[in-house]
Amino acid sequence: MSGERMRIETFAEGDVPAGLRARAGALREQAWPGGGPHDPALKPVAMLLVSPEGEVLAALDILSKEIAHAGRRYRAAGLSAVVTDAAHRGEGHGRRLVAAARATVGASGADVALFTCDRPLRGFYERAGWSVLEGTVLIGGTPADPFPSDRPGFDKVTLGAFLTARAQRDAAAFRHSRVGLYPGETDRLW
Repeated sequence: MSGERMRIETFAEGDVPAGLRARAGALREQAWPGGGPHDPALKPVAMLLVSPEGEVLAALDILSKEIAHAGRRYRAAGLSAVVTDAAHRGEGHGRRLVAAARATVGASGADVALFTCDRPLRGFYERAGWSVLEGTVLIGGTPADPFPSDRPGFDKVTLGAFLTARAQRDAAAFRHSRVGLYPGETDRLW
């Protein structure tokens, strides 16, 4: 399949057309069985890489919220539920979509982008333009029931981007720190 004929479709989660929603849902079940819709408070956006035939080859979601860190407030966004169809892995589709998501987050008005991935996927995200934030731990869940990315049994790496001049000036405050995302109970750790 030629990458030139592929298209990236971006929708608010509730606005994904039924056919694409079903194909994306089947794809997500490959990597995230039993996952459901995101908490609407996180303003979920679905990004899909679609073939000319309408096949969804890769999908991801962008979640957003305001966070407080080091005494300042930031508009934060992150990637969630990233998946490439098992039959098409290694063809560059996931990297193309993840790189496009970085540009979409950058254009969204977010100050910072923060998310975690399994340690073996670190290089994949770095090749798509994301930076590893060494020593940074994201804390999901809620303040009353935290869900940190360094919990026992997890082998996560935090990735991110500092998208505004203010966030770039404050970048050092995010490195080697614990950052409270607190996305809630539905999306415990985006």
